[in-house]
Formats: sequence, C-alpha cells, structure tokens
Amino acid sequence: MASLKALKIRINSVKSTQKITKAMKMVAAAKLRRATEAAEASRPYAERLETVVSSIASKVTVGPQSPKLLAGTGKDDVHLLVVATSDKGLAGAFNTNIVRLARKKAEELKAAGKTVKFYTIGKKGKDQLSRTFRNDIIHSIEPGDLGKLSFADVQVWAEDLTARFEAGEFDVAHLLFSKFVTVLTQEPTAIQLMPVAVSSGEGAAVSVSASVEYEPDEEEILADLLPRNVAVQLLRANRENAASEQGSKMTAMDNATRNAGDMINKLTIQYNRTRQAAITTELIEIIAGAEAL
Repeated sequence: MASLKALKIRINSVKSTQKITKAMKMVAAAKLRRATEAAEASRPYAERLETVVSSIASKVTVGPQSPKLLAGTGKDDVHLLVVATSDKGLAGAFNTNIVRLARKKAEELKAAGKTVKFYTIGKKGKDQLSRTFRNDIIHSIEPGDLGKLSFADVQVWAEDLTARFEAGEFDVAHLLFSKFVTVLTQEPTAIQLMPVAVSSGEGAAVSVSASVEYEPDEEEILADLLPRNVAVQLLRANRENAASEQGSKMTAMDNATRNAGDMINKLTIQYNRTRQAAITTELIEIIAGAEAL
C-alpha cells in the first residue's frame, strides 16, 4: 500500500495537471470562436470557386494548348496525397483521423496498382505517416499556428505543388483535411486537387451557367482561375483544420480535466482510508502498551 506521503504527492501532482488542462481548455475555447468564424467565412467562396471552375472546365475542349491543371498528364499512375494536419498534439483524435483516412486511401490506390506519394502539411501527419510510408514522403511543411496562416503562405505551397505537377512528378493530387462541423464532430475529408475535377454536366449550377457568355474565352479564364483554385482550396483546408483542431482540443482537455477530478477523488478516499488505518494502528499499539503495564 502506498504511504501517506506518496499519496499526498500524487494528489498534488494530479491537481497541478488538472489546472493545466483546465487552462488549455479555456485557451482552446477562445481560439475556437475565431477559427470557426474564419472557416465559415472561407467555406462558401472556396466551394463556389470549385463549382465555377469545374463548370467552366466542362465546356472546354481539352487539347494540347489546354492548361495542364485542366488537361492533366494523360495518365493516372502516380497519386499524390496532400495530407494537412497540425504541428501540435493534445487534440484528441484530430490528427489521427486524417492520417487514418490517408492510409486507407493509399492502401486502396496501391491495391489498384497505383504509385502513392505523400506531401505533408503539419508535423503530426508526417510523424505518423513516417512509420509506414517513410520513403513515400516527397516533401513536408510545418505550418505553425494554423489560425495565423494567410493566403500568401498557402500560395507558396500551391506554387510548389503546381510546379511539381507540371514537371510530371505525379498525375493526380488529393487534398485530405478535417472539415469542421461542430465542437464534437469533425469529418475527415478528401477532395481532388489536381487536375480539376470536371463537372458531369448535371445540377443547377451547370444549367444556369450554360447560358453565360464568357469574355475572355473559357481557356483564358481557366488559366488564371486554376492556380488560384489550388491556393484557395489549401487555405480552406487549413482553416477547416484550425477550427477542427481547437474543437477537438477543447473536448480532449475537458475530458482530461474531468478524469483528473475523478482520479483526485479516488486518491483522496485512498489517502483518508490509509490515514485512518494508520491512526487506528497507533491507537491499538498505545492501548496494548497501556494494558501491558
């Protein structure tokens, strides 16, 4: 049985941990509001831009002069998974769920005979993927605080990805991130980043845009929109991740605080019982000594 001193030290240690987790929960709650506002503000523009680019691309006849982001490489052999996570942990299953989706998609592609490469944004994603796909990671980025990323930051990454695509390093790129739904729910999501996913010609957006005349022509518009779309989707992914990370961290720290409270209660009961047993033993020894005299 642990001594009274050891139990007291452990109780104080758990109390200190509880103070830290409670403070981290409050910090995450404060950051969550700003991150959620940023994610919700960027989501409509990113989704609409993706729809517009897809709709315009469906009306263009792909030829030798078409942008490579539209026409592709003509092959479907090498797939790049752009896995966006965070640099920090203590956020529950936030990073793990994204990596799990990446592993699942990689296994499906490899089962279909495709070559898979990884482009990681976030230290945690790189660390987890390195355990099984170390030789398949071609580049990694540590973005820092996701809530402070600007369009200029992700534009540099978009230019790097576009240059690698045009150089023929891969044929298809998929972007994986966590879409923020609520504080308790974040959905791991995968979208095709390169080449642009062409609309099937169905839906209201396409039928409405069919009556629109473009000036300049569609190919010239796409030449400007396609690189911008890559950067916008990267910004969207990281803003969704920023909100998802804080929501998951807030939930994890709340659970940790409550678990620490439960442990303190159990240790306190054990401490009181041990103390009572020690007092009882001392009383028995005193009474036994008095009777012996």
